[in-house]
Amino acid sequence: DLNGTLKSLLSEWFSVGLLRLERITWQSPCEILQKISLYEAVHPVRNWSDLKRRVGPCRRCYAFTHAAMPMEPLVVLHVALTEDISDNIQSIVREFATLESEEDVNKINAAIFYSISSTQAGLQGVELGNYLIKRVVRELQSEFPHMAQFSSLSPIPGFSSWLQGLLSQYRKEGRGSDLLSEQEWKEVEQATDSAPGTPAMEALRKMITSSEGLRSERLARVLEPVLMRLCAWYLYGEKRRGYALNPVANFHLQNGATMWRLNWHADTSPRGVASSCGIMVNYRYFLSDTSKNSAVYLQNKVIIASEQVLGLVSQFQKNSKL
Repeated sequence: DLNGTLKSLLSEWFSVGLLRLERITWQSPCEILQKISLYEAVHPVRNWSDLKRRVGPCRRCYAFTHAAMPMEPLVVLHVALTEDISDNIQSIVREFATLESEEDVNKINAAIFYSISSTQAGLQGVELGNYLIKRVVRELQSEFPHMAQFSSLSPIPGFSSWLQGLLSQYRKEGRGSDLLSEQEWKEVEQATDSAPGTPAMEALRKMITSSEGLRSERLARVLEPVLMRLCAWYLYGEKRRGYALNPVANFHLQNGATMWRLNWHADTSPRGVASSCGIMVNYRYFLSDTSKNSAVYLQNKVIIASEQVLGLVSQFQKNSKL
């Protein structure tokens, strides 16, 4: 009862009407910039130059603050302003050309939400992120009236561990052929120089969480179709109480986004490879459809997805017997 009462009170105290939207720039107070760097939970900030880039040209950083907690960002959203919808994170967080460059308004057609971090553990369950995205969309529309493309570029936390568990289960049950076709298992065996059956499954298990599978062109060619369809199923088909099991997917789908595109080799950092085999996903916000999509998902548990995602899910269903 106490827990429920506290959550209800915090939801009122931190309701969106009492929050202030702040754009963080290189001219913002040093204390705020330092906190933005420390709180970054998705793509760690490497140094001050990296931080300067993330609040500089062709980038936007916004935070909600509360009058009772000045200089304390509650939730932070990082946005990249791009020509088209980005399909990899390296071009956003490791691009050095943007540090001193000027913004060319004619080349800015898309806003990519590439990181959202809630900073206060005590406000877990008080949903601020969806309000922040909606407010930021309005801000960007007033700054760039011609902008029509709004999308996330999101990590897929939990995919690798789900896949590891699946492979272990199938190995114990001797059901490897239910996950990959006979031809795909042959290619895995050849690419890893392993014997059929359990050795091939073990080799595949090791490969999916190491960067070796991504560095080797031969291995990547074998892995791409397999991992892409498994990942599409994980995002679209794996459920908790009827809603998407993956927390990031669930967040964007509740907001009314469309599960739009899976991207191979999208995050080749050790962290990206370990958590999601280097795959990332765009959840696209078609502004005229977000209210309808959100209602369909929350009320009927229906995920709105693109042809690419549904095609990969269909491939998975043909090849696998989960």
